[in-house]
Amino acid sequence: MPFESVRKLADADFPTRWGHFRILGFEGVVANPESCNDRIPAPTRRVESAVALVMGDIHAPAANGDPAAPIVRIHSQCLTGDVFHSLRCDCRQQLELALATITEAGTGILLYENQEGRGIGLMAKLQAYELQDQGLDTIEANVELGYKADCRVYELPAAVLKLLGVESVRLITNNPEKVEALESVGISVVERISAEVPSEPTFERYLQTKREKMGHLVS
Repeated sequence: MPFESVRKLADADFPTRWGHFRILGFEGVVANPESCNDRIPAPTRRVESAVALVMGDIHAPAANGDPAAPIVRIHSQCLTGDVFHSLRCDCRQQLELALATITEAGTGILLYENQEGRGIGLMAKLQAYELQDQGLDTIEANVELGYKADCRVYELPAAVLKLLGVESVRLITNNPEKVEALESVGISVVERISAEVPSEPTFERYLQTKREKMGHLVS
């Protein structure tokens, strides 16, 4: 899925309750994107956006002299979890874990990508919730709606890291696909940092599905 262009549109001061960041806005134009739903034709061009929260000097070498490899989290937008604190998923807890980890290290990048509901969009995600209430798991619900199990791609976060001059990262994730996506474009993942958070009864099946059907590294 090639990009016609990727550019930075904004760069501003951004204090948070975790620490002081810069907030950067990026936009990428995708040429001839594939459709994630066999019932919906793909547009000829699609605009994708992502935000980067950047703390500290992301190019500073490690204390032992090793080349810079900042802590990075690629986080897919989750309105229900991140904003409304839903306990149907662990998204908000992972977001807060990442922000706290970056702040503790004093440097790092959180890439927040507009890929709601594993890329199917907010309304489809809510429809998937309804199907889950009827007994389907998250993947079965997506497929029932005509979507792939996971519609997310990570080309834009990788392109943003390259624009920022980042060649190696310590990646906060439980998802091996994110590691593979970065490695495939020449960004070295020198360490995978677990994004596992304490489970809640309300999302135990959600985690089980991610582990058993998507290969996520959760216990």
